[in-house]
Amino acid sequence: MQEYLIQAPVASLIMAITIGASLFAFYNEKYYNKWMLHPYYVAKGEDIYTYFTSALIHADWMHLIFNMFSYFFFAFILETAIGHWQFGLLYVASMVLSDIPTVIKHKNNPGYRCLGASGAVSAVVFSYILFFPTNTMQLMILPIPMPAYIFGILYLVYCHFASRHARDHVNHDAHLFGAITGIVITAILHPGILGTFVNTISAAIQSHFH
Repeated sequence: MQEYLIQAPVASLIMAITIGASLFAFYNEKYYNKWMLHPYYVAKGEDIYTYFTSALIHADWMHLIFNMFSYFFFAFILETAIGHWQFGLLYVASMVLSDIPTVIKHKNNPGYRCLGASGAVSAVVFSYILFFPTNTMQLMILPIPMPAYIFGILYLVYCHFASRHARDHVNHDAHLFGAITGIVITAILHPGILGTFVNTISAAIQSHFH
């Protein structure tokens, strides 16, 4: 634990705050409801703070565990690669930017609410992919090890399809736009990362034919 705090203090703090806020909300219904993102009101300029608080709470234990499990495997490594304040900026900005399309989409639906760190976690995952495109990853629905850049392509295709057709009450838009946000912010913070990303993939593909 001490090693994580030293090498990735921002990721450690975000994880602790998210777990703490989620546990608090589980047992305090007033704040659970107050902290959720309600696009109908946010679009009217009310409860803007829920862009942030909704990313700190989760629907249930499984939702929290799944997001923090994904976060744990990528965030700490990413912070050492992207930088401390850069990681913090990426995560906090993604909290908001990943949910803006949801607010626009559901601005006239007073019954719609959402919560969870999925958008920001997606941003972390895709920033990680830019830095480590040939590392091995796998989809939970398709547990076959594959290079990270292949995982990223399949994930984006799935999220795009699910955002249009799924009826499972999962905010797939946040996943999709979180991923896009992670790519864009990382490219801004590290302008050379896209070139390195392409060169790394090209070298890996060429090595398979030699």
